[in-house]
Amino acid sequence: MELCELQRQGSAGGNSYHGAQQSIRLQSMSSASNQNGPLFNWASSPTEGSEDESRPLKVLRGQPLPMRLKRALREVQQMRVPLVTDWQSWKRSKAKSVSRFRTDANVALYSTALWRKTLLKIGGQFGGGVQSYFLFLRFLVVLNFLSFFLIAGFVLIPSIVFKTTSPSNITADSNGTNLIGSDWSTEDCTAYDPNPQGLVIFYQYFLDLLSGTGFMEYSYVFYGYYNNTVAESSGFHYNLPLAYLLTCVFYFAFCLVCIIARMGSALRVAVATGSGAVGSYSKIVFTGWDYGCHGDQATKLKQKNIHYQLQLDLEEQRLQNKAASLTLGQTVGLYSLRVFLMVISITLIGVAFFCIFRSTAFSQEKVGETGLLGLIWEYLPSIVITAGNFVVPLLCDQIALFEKYSPSTTIIIALFRSVFLRMVSLGVLLFSLWSKITCFEDKQVCLLCQYNHEDYPCWETRVGQEMYKLTLFDFLINVAMLILVEFPRRLLVDHWSCALTRWVGRQEFLVPYNVLGLVYGQAVVWTGALFCPLLPLINTLKFFILFYCKKVTLFSNCRPAVKTFRSTTSTIFFLVVLLFGWGLALVALIYSLAQMHPSMSCGPFRSLTTMWRIVPDTFYTLSQTTQDFLFYMGSQAFSIPLFIFSCVVLCYVTALASVYGRSVDLLKAELKMAGRDKQFLVKQIEKLSRTMGVLTRDQEDMYDTGAPN
Repeated sequence: MELCELQRQGSAGGNSYHGAQQSIRLQSMSSASNQNGPLFNWASSPTEGSEDESRPLKVLRGQPLPMRLKRALREVQQMRVPLVTDWQSWKRSKAKSVSRFRTDANVALYSTALWRKTLLKIGGQFGGGVQSYFLFLRFLVVLNFLSFFLIAGFVLIPSIVFKTTSPSNITADSNGTNLIGSDWSTEDCTAYDPNPQGLVIFYQYFLDLLSGTGFMEYSYVFYGYYNNTVAESSGFHYNLPLAYLLTCVFYFAFCLVCIIARMGSALRVAVATGSGAVGSYSKIVFTGWDYGCHGDQATKLKQKNIHYQLQLDLEEQRLQNKAASLTLGQTVGLYSLRVFLMVISITLIGVAFFCIFRSTAFSQEKVGETGLLGLIWEYLPSIVITAGNFVVPLLCDQIALFEKYSPSTTIIIALFRSVFLRMVSLGVLLFSLWSKITCFEDKQVCLLCQYNHEDYPCWETRVGQEMYKLTLFDFLINVAMLILVEFPRRLLVDHWSCALTRWVGRQEFLVPYNVLGLVYGQAVVWTGALFCPLLPLINTLKFFILFYCKKVTLFSNCRPAVKTFRSTTSTIFFLVVLLFGWGLALVALIYSLAQMHPSMSCGPFRSLTTMWRIVPDTFYTLSQTTQDFLFYMGSQAFSIPLFIFSCVVLCYVTALASVYGRSVDLLKAELKMAGRDKQFLVKQIEKLSRTMGVLTRDQEDMYDTGAPN
């Protein structure tokens, strides 16, 4: 009876098929329901969930029925009143609301993403390699902006609010100075007056803005302006020095989590796509085209990229075959040449480090001079570092032409040399500063104050000024290169035809070296975050303006690079380099917190022997229950099980990644075998077609000659 009713419902909805066909299908449904139970369970119990109730519709979609009959069956299903409880109805409505909210939120986030249309335009006209640079730049802009909110919420805003707090609400010592845990004080070690005295020449404000001195030195930009105050009011207790230190620590942890998360997504893509040269040619030919390209320029660019990828693979294969065919003497000569050229490259990098060290020492000796010449002496380390980062990689690239590596290996070695030069040059600058601050050459100067107070009354601010100048100078160099070099080069190449301009050509947008510039700038910010709390905000503005500068130079002055970098490899490599810069800044942070004596005349830690001393001093002021809990968190009873659990989770994740990798390899092997099977079948078809052709011609000849079959 149910089947007859269904048939009547289907015919009432308009039957476009013959009645015999519907009868046959309904009979097949009837037989299937008799064998395996009813096809649609129209009656549902009150305890059934939404998944069980949606099962008939899922089964209906998989049945070979006419669309009109399916619609009639769906209408019958919807006419049924479900027997559900109030809790299930509320749960369904909330699930629908949450799903709708997630969809709307994702759409809103996508539509309000920073530079979304610009990035799509860049990817469509210049390819994914150039787009990856701008995506990386956007990631750093968002990272610095969120970091500034962290610093502003826990350090900057409380410092501004408690600056106006009445003295009765601030902990003070017997002398009236805002000190925490003061053990001793020396008048000679607390002398520090950064405010300019007397009249100031009008252009001196501009020089102070560039160098971080004068009115900039004693402001919220640098470490020396913050007080070591503890605000207490109506049960509210806020320890500014502790907040300053913990905010810096959490800032580093937050940046690490963001880098690891982005690296994890890149590694997932790398595992999914796999690596290696197996089937690379077929991948490039059959899956290398980007159908998102639009316009003649994007099409030609993609064709050149595919051409270069094929050329790169063929060149690597040729060099591998050539290296395999070398004799023992030729191999020894080649490796000897590479070692000799490597020594020359290391010598050039060492000369750059020596110049940075000497320029920093000379700049510190010239501190105090005013005017334009004094500004040049203050920027001398930044100038030497920038010049070294430009000249030495250029010479190393010329040396790499004689090393006879494969194209990919040549690019990777050049990038590693540039990374080593940029990161270690920053380390050399810090070492030269700290050797002066800690009296590395003359310990007698530091006997009184435990640091060189005579030359560095507030050494944290001096280090912050160096990082501030490096950040500002890097930005000014990028803008100057755009205005003074890139635009004139484009005009000369476009409007003046000669052998020199044809040889120079338009500028290429080299993604690896541009990304290394971003990594270097971010490493400088991490290094100076402790001494210049507003440096993340300054770097946010710098990268924000740099995005538009690079966009202008990309569309106006640059031509696509002849040689590209593999996208998956470049993404992981750049994140690894960024992590290396984070590690260098972390070493500087740990050394500053745990080893160096803070300035006694400025900053939140002016009364302590080390900056980290604020943590144990604050710990012993907590209640006994809190101390016991924190002691337990740091004891072996908690740390050993946590370590074992972390090892188990790490082993599980490693095994899971290995399984995924093997699955990808198996899929590749299956694709390769499928290709071989298709080749075998094509050959068999060709043989069979030739055989059939021969037999057909023989039969035609026999028919023409009248021979019997």
